[in-house]
Amino acid sequence: MSRYRPPRAKGSCYITPEGERRLREEVRELWKVERPKVTASVHEAAKNGDRSENGDYIYGKRRLREIDSRVRFLTKRLEELTVVNDIPANQNKVFFGAWVTLEDDDGSEYEYRIVGPDEFDLSQNKLSMDSPLARAMLGKLLEDEVKVTTPKGETVYYVTAIRYGSSAVD
Repeated sequence: MSRYRPPRAKGSCYITPEGERRLREEVRELWKVERPKVTASVHEAAKNGDRSENGDYIYGKRRLREIDSRVRFLTKRLEELTVVNDIPANQNKVFFGAWVTLEDDDGSEYEYRIVGPDEFDLSQNKLSMDSPLARAMLGKLLEDEVKVTTPKGETVYYVTAIRYGSSAVD
């Protein structure tokens, strides 16, 4: 059995200014704060003799590899990202960065922000623009119907509000 895994499909290369700040802060935190602490603990563990049975040394080296890998990934990703901070001229249409309020047939309302794949977080109602729901919403106007195919069948939503930043269109 082979260990080869095909590379993941790259996500869209757009990000909000808040998302870029968060990624840059993560790189800074890993490189300037966490890595020096782990390096110091590995240095101390290396002084204790036999490294093959030294758990602090082994796990410290593993953590250093994880930190270096994540910093390398984030640095390369930040180079290829495009920060989108312009508000579109037509604010009645759903574009990247919009807060969109949807209503289903039962009258339940859901609000999502369309963001890049590097910053999506469903606990904060941030949807990746590559997700099926966000792709269905992009380009829709106020009061348009949004159809999404789910495992349970087709779900229909209606766009009830669109806002960018602090402005709202209801």
